[in-house]
Amino acid sequence: MPDVKSAARGLYINGGWHPSRSGRLIEVVDPSTGAVLAEVPDATVEDAHACVEAASAAASVWRATAPRKRSEILHRCFELMIERQDMLATLISMENGKALRDARSEVAYAAEFFRWNAEEAVRITGEFGIAPSGTNRIIVDYQPMGVCLLITPWNFPAAMATRKIAPALAAGCTVILKPASETPLTAFALAALYEEAGVPPGVVNVVTTSAPGPLTAEILADPRVRKLSFTGSTGVGRLLLAEAAKHVISCSMELGGNAPFVVFDDADLDAALDGAMIAKMRNAGEACTAANRFYVQSGIYDAFAHGLASRMSALKVGSGVEPETECGPMITRKAVEKIDRLVSESKARGARVLCGGEALSGNGFFYPPTVMTGVPDDAEMAHEEIFGPVAPLYRFETEDEAIDRANNTEYGLAAYVYTRDLARGLRVSSGIEAGMIALNRGLVSDPAAPFGGVKQSGLGREGGQHHGIAEFMEAKYIATSF
Repeated sequence: MPDVKSAARGLYINGGWHPSRSGRLIEVVDPSTGAVLAEVPDATVEDAHACVEAASAAASVWRATAPRKRSEILHRCFELMIERQDMLATLISMENGKALRDARSEVAYAAEFFRWNAEEAVRITGEFGIAPSGTNRIIVDYQPMGVCLLITPWNFPAAMATRKIAPALAAGCTVILKPASETPLTAFALAALYEEAGVPPGVVNVVTTSAPGPLTAEILADPRVRKLSFTGSTGVGRLLLAEAAKHVISCSMELGGNAPFVVFDDADLDAALDGAMIAKMRNAGEACTAANRFYVQSGIYDAFAHGLASRMSALKVGSGVEPETECGPMITRKAVEKIDRLVSESKARGARVLCGGEALSGNGFFYPPTVMTGVPDDAEMAHEEIFGPVAPLYRFETEDEAIDRANNTEYGLAAYVYTRDLARGLRVSSGIEAGMIALNRGLVSDPAAPFGGVKQSGLGREGGQHHGIAEFMEAKYIATSF
């Protein structure tokens, strides 16, 4: 088992571990039992100032560090994460509750951002050309933005951090990471790993707080901070955008989702069910990319509903750290209550439960895998992220209808389409308003591909050949007459 006390030894500022100036602590709870795992420091605005000071002091040296050197350090971070995969996965399962198999997948995915951006760090190039008038040359240089504030959620405590930290460091930026207070232990464990890999003091700083609003506002008000990258709910994202606008700070926002999963009559049924289980049950449904609305064409609807209910009801529910667990607990009791409210509202309006449908009693925060049919289009769960192991099914008839209903949401992060007709698949993928489409696949995320959404699902992209690192760089134009 990981040493949780070691992971919780203090705020990580300027390469050292420090208590909070407040002396207060935040309890970290095991969602599988409700027991307290550890306590981490509850930072003050003075601690936030110390983070900015450290990141600013380290910025010039890290910016001047040769791209090859930065690349080697990032690659060493990748190697250490792979070497410590079991320890990190167990720690994630303990504080997050996700099944151990999902936690191992997360660590592998999170580590890949270091390997990918280690390769990208040495490929940052500029541009050179002749002005159309012929009077001068145009030179474009790409430079690191500087000090960046990174705010990450609880559902992927390793991957959401590395997806931001790795490109920021590759670009030559220094960072302050504020992880979710529900899952801070992974962030602190990774900070120690970065130090071991050779990341200099001050380049990465990690601070936890129970009052994120005042602390974040204080950091963003410092003129040395030039970038905010946030992953979380659309509601909180709007508040952060307003705060950042006061200081004209560049923002990247990866916000909420309401992903449609569209299955046409000609789809391979088994493949669609395989994909549905991945798209819905990865991290027990606690993912912004999780399939939230299952639109199934009439000809295959009954078979798909029966097959999905059979698979979902067979999943083993239990503690995240138990090897046989396939669906772990939700993150908090409040999360369970929200899921139960959405399910109850749909049942009251005539929806039929094929499996699950009732919160589990006892210790821990458990909700069983659930499949529902006959859910009204105007039900709350059709328009609100479920963020849990509930799959509502909706019947459709035509291709145009499927696209219209898939787009009937303010969100546009991810979508899933299953059909044997490639032309239809590409046509529907083009018609759905989402930043990412998984065509005949249940998994869309890849460090080598741009991750992000449209509409109320965010601004900017993370990952990809150049998209992710470009979010942390400024283009500087130089005009010269030589």
